[in-house]
Amino acid sequence: MRAFTSTKATAHSRPLLKRLPHRRRPQTSRDYLGLNQGDLVHLAGTPVAFAAEIDRVPANIDHFWITIGIGADKPIRVALSTQSRKNAAAGFDPRMRVGLIASTWRELPAAGLSKSPCLDYQSLEAATTVAYVEYGRPELDLLLTDKTKRAIFIEAWGELYVRVDVGIHQVHSMRASCSVARDLIGRDGAIRFYFADGTAEMLLFKYCGQP
Repeated sequence: MRAFTSTKATAHSRPLLKRLPHRRRPQTSRDYLGLNQGDLVHLAGTPVAFAAEIDRVPANIDHFWITIGIGADKPIRVALSTQSRKNAAAGFDPRMRVGLIASTWRELPAAGLSKSPCLDYQSLEAATTVAYVEYGRPELDLLLTDKTKRAIFIEAWGELYVRVDVGIHQVHSMRASCSVARDLIGRDGAIRFYFADGTAEMLLFKYCGQP
């Protein structure tokens, strides 16, 4: 597994001497492996790369990416939120609140990408006590780096996006927050890290104001 960083912009190409005839831009497909953009999905596989977002303006940084290999199909990127720019802009606490559910394992789940049933933090919290800890972005980047480096397998739940690349985002609670009024129940996202010693840790993510 490797850490990777964003590439810098390349130099501008020289202008073409002859104008090419106009061509319609091909429409980007919004589905992948029979799944549609916006579907709640479950991803399972081996971590192959990871990176914290880089920007000249630290306040613009709000993601940590983990790339998961799922076998014959191309790897899928998981986008994890590391702070809330909306909360910061509205004068609220931008930090993420992270809950951890520890468990053990004997067999790993099957690798792949599939449509997921409802994932609801309230149900998880009813089954076990979850204490949430507030993390600033740099501290959360370090936490995710450590867990990704040690993990031999990862599961993630979130919303599918299909752009130039294919990935999962919205890996957090989807309840209303301090700065977002939309309140969705049963569409929460999460990530679980499996370690070589037979233990596993599931991380739940909440923004300021989410129950």
